[in-house]
Amino acid sequence: MKLFVIAAVLAIAAAAPSSYKPYEKTYEKDSKYPEITVTGQSDERNVDGSGKWNYAQSDYTTREEAQEQKKFTVTTVDDYGKEYTAEVFGNTNKGSSYWVSPEGEKLTLTWAADNAGFQPKGDHLPVAPVHVYELPVAPVHEYVLPVAPVHEYELPVAPVHIPFNGKGFKIY
Repeated sequence: MKLFVIAAVLAIAAAAPSSYKPYEKTYEKDSKYPEITVTGQSDERNVDGSGKWNYAQSDYTTREEAQEQKKFTVTTVDDYGKEYTAEVFGNTNKGSSYWVSPEGEKLTLTWAADNAGFQPKGDHLPVAPVHVYELPVAPVHEYVLPVAPVHEYELPVAPVHIPFNGKGFKIY
């Protein structure tokens, strides 16, 4: 009988409706934004590691990029402080992107990445402020250094002993 009551309670709990909202599809197309399509693209890859590619979209977004392999000279220092130079291959990269922000602002970004690092350029990028200041100068102390006292005295002279042989003659 107890087993029957437990089974009935579990069946009622399983059949009760859940308080959680049912899963809604949120990934479907939003009707307030137009569909963006790719209007043009190209991709060129070469055997030597170089290549270039670009694309354009219907919302006027464009991007183009080119890369090539170059030989760089790298200097490394071992644990003992000895420098070693080696030639390694690496990619250099140049490119640009153009897009229109949601506020309607037209933005262009160009960049280069090579042995000097990543160098982006664009009118919308923040620029670090120029800090103009003078270096602090150490204070000048004007005083006379103490001088050690000078002692004027004569050094004692050791007495000179000339040995005699007992008969009044010097021994040399």
